[in-house]
Amino acid sequence: MASPIKKFLKIAVPISLGIFLVWYSYNSTTPEDRKLIIENISNANPLWVSLSVIIGILSHVSRAIRWNFLLNPLGYRPKFSNNILIILISYFANLGIPRSGEFLRATALTTYENVPFEKGFGTIVTERVIDLIMLLLIIAIALVLQTNIILDFLNNNGVNLFGSALILAIGILGLIGFVYVIRKSTSGFALKLKKFLNGMLEGVSSILKMKKKWLFIFHTLLIWGCYIAMFWVIKYTVTETIDLSFSQLLVAFIAGAFAMSTTNGGIGAYPIAVAATLTLFDISEVSGKAFGWIMWISQTLMIVIFGAISFVLLPLLNRNR
Repeated sequence: MASPIKKFLKIAVPISLGIFLVWYSYNSTTPEDRKLIIENISNANPLWVSLSVIIGILSHVSRAIRWNFLLNPLGYRPKFSNNILIILISYFANLGIPRSGEFLRATALTTYENVPFEKGFGTIVTERVIDLIMLLLIIAIALVLQTNIILDFLNNNGVNLFGSALILAIGILGLIGFVYVIRKSTSGFALKLKKFLNGMLEGVSSILKMKKKWLFIFHTLLIWGCYIAMFWVIKYTVTETIDLSFSQLLVAFIAGAFAMSTTNGGIGAYPIAVAATLTLFDISEVSGKAFGWIMWISQTLMIVIFGAISFVLLPLLNRNR
């Protein structure tokens, strides 16, 4: 019984938290504020919103191209069209069930391109590690550009950087210890897990064997450049945020990135996190929430529409596979 309950909670808790945050965001504003937020959203220049969506699509296309740089050293060359459809489906799935997209992505790659699940999943893990490194790099840049603002914000919210780093280090050491114990064990479960881990490790290590390392780096920078750019152009949809500098928006971008992991697709959490950060730069909560909602709604709609289309197209385009 524990397993079904655990699965249910993994789905229900983020969704419930997202719904609560939407309710909280609604209740924490006055009727006048809500009216202004809705007006800001409805008056948002469609040109800038469309440009943000196009840049978002470009990031997914770049990710689909980059994925093959990890798969090619393993001896697999998936069709680009399959890559992009699978990636869009995975983002769509994550809106419903957190982290399900990664498993669905590896499963679809196995189904339509005959890439063993553990190897495909290994390349996805590699991508996530690279994404984490890029996010940490952006955080470091933001810290340099807005040191006092960020440190004051963290201290005021009880975040201890040394404590967080210590917890992360303990977690990494614990993972290394777990892998060591599994490798030494000869039990049936350990042998099956070892086979899976070895396959996944082969997928992860594909980054060391790739021939087009510079192209991989280029697309990595392009993907994250697109993420920042699609956030940047939204500033022109709200009058009060037009004059925000790059470094100020970078801090709000980071807050939004962390908020995306707390609820399904950042529902409820994303606009609150962005608005809270923008208030540090004397942007009103109303304008901050309008900015956050415009960004979240436009990108989420893009994922829903193209993800749903991809669910239909993928099997149709691979009828013979």
